[in-house]
Amino acid sequence: MDPYRASLWELLYRGLESSAYPKEIGLMSQHTKISRRRFLTSATAAAALPMIVPSSVFGANAPSERIELAGIGMGGRGVGNMKNLMNQKGVQVVATCDADLLKAQSFARYAEGKQGQKGVKVYQDYRELLAKTSCDAVMIGTPDHLHAVIGIACANAGKDIYGEKPFARYIKEGRALVNAVERNGVIWQTGSWQRSKKSFRHACELVRNGHMGKITKITIGLPAGWGSYDKYKAPIKPQAVPKTLDYDLWLGPAPWSPYYKEKVTYSWRLISDYGGGKLLDWIGHHGDIAQWGLGRDNSGPCKCTPGKITYPTHGLFDTPIQYKYTLEYDDGIEVEIGDDKQVPKGCRFWNDKGEWLEVSRSDLTASNKALLKTVIGPGETRLYHSSDHEANWTSCIRSRKQTITPAETAHRSVTLGHLCLIAERLGRTVNFDPKTESFLKDPAAQALTQRAYRAGWELPL
Repeated sequence: MDPYRASLWELLYRGLESSAYPKEIGLMSQHTKISRRRFLTSATAAAALPMIVPSSVFGANAPSERIELAGIGMGGRGVGNMKNLMNQKGVQVVATCDADLLKAQSFARYAEGKQGQKGVKVYQDYRELLAKTSCDAVMIGTPDHLHAVIGIACANAGKDIYGEKPFARYIKEGRALVNAVERNGVIWQTGSWQRSKKSFRHACELVRNGHMGKITKITIGLPAGWGSYDKYKAPIKPQAVPKTLDYDLWLGPAPWSPYYKEKVTYSWRLISDYGGGKLLDWIGHHGDIAQWGLGRDNSGPCKCTPGKITYPTHGLFDTPIQYKYTLEYDDGIEVEIGDDKQVPKGCRFWNDKGEWLEVSRSDLTASNKALLKTVIGPGETRLYHSSDHEANWTSCIRSRKQTITPAETAHRSVTLGHLCLIAERLGRTVNFDPKTESFLKDPAAQALTQRAYRAGWELPL
């Protein structure tokens, strides 16, 4: 279409903004905006009409370009995501939500200042946000144990979603969330942003195109437990819940337990009711790259054996300080996952000659340096290209194409971590069927694919 013209879709939007068709078309008022979703729904009736107007009267404010965004979970990661998303063209923050109302209020004021406009709504309960706010998309930056229950609610409400890794806390939760995303046709992006970096993509293209030869093993080094394990000496006395925090809502599906401030800060990752330690916190990064390099985005390992694991001896935390596991795919490729005191940090691909290619956030290197100069040629496999993770999501919201880290991919990547935690819990090897996502004749392992839910928080698994 002529770049200086816009279709009747834009005219219809203008009509929805006012009670009558405008006598003059001028700049859009900041006080009379409707959501992109409402616009697109209402415009369906006029899809066949050919009228056109100069697109210059809309510019960056064209309704087909603007994305109204809400943030759920306004802690450190959530705030970082929202700031990055606000920098994307056409994104407008319309609501914030956190079980700690103070956090939601704080970012709402920040967003209003950056956008130069009042009116960002504040919620404590995500269910109220979904019921009362007409937004196009949501960012979910809550603790891990809330990812699935909130993600499913948002998908069922038809919201496009930027969700943090790990995708879900348990295997069955992850599958239920994938199903909800696909059933509702929403666009999902996972915060596994390494796929949007050139070095990680190039490493995987070298492997996928056979430049490393036959891959026999992958080693994945993740952070070990850190000093905060030693901060909190047992016994710790329960504390009064802050007035701004809905602690029952923060617990969500997890079992009830006394409030400690350490739970609702970064350290919740170290408590198995809410997170899976550093293993689950990071497997959606380097484990995701291993899956990408092997071309296993829709599958995964079939076996996992736990190795050396050490635990904290006191305090609130019950996830490993040090850990090591060996997984195996159906073609015999092994994946060794461990903390970086046992396994070098990053993702390292090994071939049958003992050569390796390693990619991490700091470097792309190889035992044979000549490999690094290899150029992926015409006719070879080129992987999904994204150079900006947040822009990839907003672009896909507009085009309705799949993102670089869609729901199925994210679920499969974090399943590596789930298998490790289940094998660790049982203290033995477990055998897994990635096609059915079930453990073969192993009811004890199968029982650990989901949690016991508090009344009122059950998921249809």
